[in-house]
Amino acid sequence: MIEPREAWRRLLGHLSPLPAERVARRRAFGRVLAEPLAATLDVPFADVSAMDGYALAAREERASEPVGGGGASGAAARGGAVGEGGGGGFDLPVAGVVAAGDPPGATLPPGSALRIMTGAPLPAGADRVVPLEDTDRGRERVVVERLRGSGANVRRRGEIVAAGAELLPAGAPLTAGAMALLAAHGHAEVAVHAAPRVALLVTGDEVVAPEDEPGPGQLRDTHTDFLLAAASALGVELAGLGRAPDRKDELRRRVEAGLADADVLLISGGVSKGEFDFVEEVLAALGCRPLFTAVAIQPGKPLVAAAGPVGGRTRLVFGLPGNPGAVMTCYWLFVRPALRRLMGHRDGWLHGLVAGELAAPAPGAKERHLFVPAEVDAEGARLRVVPVPSRGSHDLAATARGTALLWVPPGMRPRKAGEPCSVLPIV
Repeated sequence: MIEPREAWRRLLGHLSPLPAERVARRRAFGRVLAEPLAATLDVPFADVSAMDGYALAAREERASEPVGGGGASGAAARGGAVGEGGGGGFDLPVAGVVAAGDPPGATLPPGSALRIMTGAPLPAGADRVVPLEDTDRGRERVVVERLRGSGANVRRRGEIVAAGAELLPAGAPLTAGAMALLAAHGHAEVAVHAAPRVALLVTGDEVVAPEDEPGPGQLRDTHTDFLLAAASALGVELAGLGRAPDRKDELRRRVEAGLADADVLLISGGVSKGEFDFVEEVLAALGCRPLFTAVAIQPGKPLVAAAGPVGGRTRLVFGLPGNPGAVMTCYWLFVRPALRRLMGHRDGWLHGLVAGELAAPAPGAKERHLFVPAEVDAEGARLRVVPVPSRGSHDLAATARGTALLWVPPGMRPRKAGEPCSVLPIV
């Protein structure tokens, strides 16, 4: 039995990102860029208005008619300077409208203003935009009540990114926001690290399909539905290889077929020390080198990992325990981060662990790292953690309620409500 951090270290040498493939933009969400992407245009495409308002130039203040409390000398009193604030204001004729979507090329006539919309190109001769709220919003003539400095409310061409500059680097995860960025630059396809091909083989004479009525001593297969759902959340397709009986020859045949087609093979059951637990023996016979065979976690101690070259590429195998709570814990702690590393993400041991506060008592741990299903919710800045009482790794009802795993390190004493804790969110 080895420490989980050591188990993860042994896995890392087999988790280099998979080769690149080109996929359509809308199929790339959640993937990781294998090559940098360049901007295809300047953003903004021109000097544009950042506000709905009026485009004008500094000279228009000196050429305009003062209005309001400043009298006829209002503008002169400011000495023609471009200032911020007050006076009695001044008014100008409105020479037209520049709308968002208009091409660049409009010109500001001397002695006037142009009404302008957010995102519209700044007309030649203008050097600032006065927001609507700093005017009387006139359409034929406009009273400017407050004049901003040169460049105010103007977005400069290419200030976000210039055409040809790096838009996203290799290794960037394609989040929902990144998808919008790709669309803005017209990238129809992108090079991303391939998603691993994953196969699942369920073992055990006692296991029947969920649709079947279990006989005496039998139970329905729950692992397939859990792993299908969990893998799909990563954008990974999982191929089911069916159920293998507790016969060494049949298990070998199924495992060999799975290794031929998958980057990662998951095998549930058959990894303990019972008379019919043949997984380790079969993997060794097929040339798969064991990385570890037991990890100091609870539940999930009998977790097997092996790697072997098949068809010129290394295949990774996880032999998962038989109990549902143990399968789920092993998936969240090892299988999921391994799959994400193959996709180009940078997950590590307990990646995503966050601090919380217990809202109910939590058990202590002895020699192994204990992972307890927990329900979590946010109360202001606090993450409130409620451990779910469980009868053990076979208690699927308790495990299924968990939205996080409460981590209890070895040697940790039992804790009371209100004490700090650490949890790994799993939804």
